Amino acid sequence: MKSNRSIPASTVIPVLAYPNVREAADWLCETFGFTMRVRIADHRVQLNAGDGAVVVAERRPRTGDGVMRVMVRVADVDRHYEHARAHGAQDVHAPADYPYGERQYTVADLAGHEWTFSQTIADVAPEEWGGESGTL
Repeated sequence: MKSNRSIPASTVIPVLAYPNVREAADWLCETFGFTMRVRIADHRVQLNAGDGAVVVAERRPRTGDGVMRVMVRVADVDRHYEHARAHGAQDVHAPADYPYGERQYTVADLAGHEWTFSQTIADVAPEEWGGESGTL
């Protein structure tokens, strides 16, 4: 896989929703020793967790009922999307390119949990799309 400064290098990236993203990210860093990797306004923060990563995201109304989200990096997002759809995954967002250098899609599994699959298409500094770098 290509590298991209705008997404952690981890293959699997848990995405945890909180009502206050900044407060949660600060607490996780202080309490568990994580460090801020990238801050995206007030709605998303990527945290370094050893050689892995965790994303803190704003809680969305749909996910307030116990629905969890996970991000997984793949080499070919379009091929992966077609396979997932053919096997019953339900569309949330079709594949799309994003200014932070990723092509992503999101589907729901049989329990309604959301899975975002991401393919790096460019190495983009977070500051180029409005993010703020921390320890990369």
